[in-house]
Amino acid sequence: MTRTPTTQDKFSFGLWTVGWTGRDQFGEASRPALDPWDYLGPLAEAGAWGITFHDDDVVPFGTPDAEREQILTRFKQVADDAGLVIEMVTTNLFSHPVFKDGGFTANDRGVRRFALRKVLRNVDLAAELGAATFVMWGGREGAEYDGAKDVNAALDRYREGIDTVAAYIKEKGYDLRIALEPKPNEPRGDIFLPTVGHALGFIAELEHGDIVGLNPEVGHEQMAALNYTHGIAQALWSGKLFHIDLNGQRSIKYDQDLVFGHGDLLSAFFTVDLLENGFPSGGPTYDGPRHFDYKPSRTEGFDGVWASARANMETYLLLAEKARAYRADPRVQEAFAASGVLELSAPTLSDGESIADLLADRGAFEDYDADAAGARETNFVELNQLAIAHLVG
Repeated sequence: MTRTPTTQDKFSFGLWTVGWTGRDQFGEASRPALDPWDYLGPLAEAGAWGITFHDDDVVPFGTPDAEREQILTRFKQVADDAGLVIEMVTTNLFSHPVFKDGGFTANDRGVRRFALRKVLRNVDLAAELGAATFVMWGGREGAEYDGAKDVNAALDRYREGIDTVAAYIKEKGYDLRIALEPKPNEPRGDIFLPTVGHALGFIAELEHGDIVGLNPEVGHEQMAALNYTHGIAQALWSGKLFHIDLNGQRSIKYDQDLVFGHGDLLSAFFTVDLLENGFPSGGPTYDGPRHFDYKPSRTEGFDGVWASARANMETYLLLAEKARAYRADPRVQEAFAASGVLELSAPTLSDGESIADLLADRGAFEDYDADAAGARETNFVELNQLAIAHLVG
């Protein structure tokens, strides 16, 4: 029997997840929209610890300031009453037609200035609500036609926008970090910063990149046929895994946003193994929210919405239990050793060894038995089968 989620699990949901009405480009809504605060109580009852939202999820675009303040005050009060932490805030720069060519990278300078003002306004909101992370997903930052964008200029403007926001956070003294969210395509034909690697390279070019990291999403990486666990591992290695989005995806399709684990289950197992157990030989670990960015199937009613929210948490907890048993299994530790997994943490050059020392070491090359090394068994299949045994056994 799966244990009940606790606040220590830090399970968090985007308001746009349970609040999705089921409307898509092919069909109308299959569920009515509730007021934003009406989703909070049931989420807390299901076991959630935190809530996140886009500005327009709570306050409709263009709402007058006084009404905006009233709505946000009520939302915060209901979240507090439900015991939910507002751990992350983000800004919608993709729904309104003004952003049809992007926000920070729109060809139209006026749109870029409008987008920057919208973001800065919601950075203030995030700080006021006590959020730790400000996620920026550039869903419209891209193009369908290669000739429509000066990519050099677009990346300059993207850098200018992110650096401006980061500088503002520092100027205000906010305890807030920016997390970029990569995605290869949809809704744009091609989106700038399509993968974890692209985003890390971009962050390295920022003036204020010290407070800019990543919010990788399972489906976004798998849409590009990439390995999500490897992606968050590299972000961890770089000190840039600020937040995560968990969901399910079944191969290279549209962004499915399935319940976590309802896509590639083995990949989900190794993702949880990394998040809960860390790297086999130690190293940086992730202690942030386990955030679910999924969509309840449009075939479901509200009972199904809350069942799907619980399913995300239950799947994570089931996988976490199995991942702990996997790591504690002596056979797995023996297989790690036999496979050389633990040897990988040993530096290739000895402490204090110079390049000259390496070149002088005949055992490293001239007398090295490459044939014998090539014949060595890796035992990788056995190791993976142990993971399967723990996952389904």
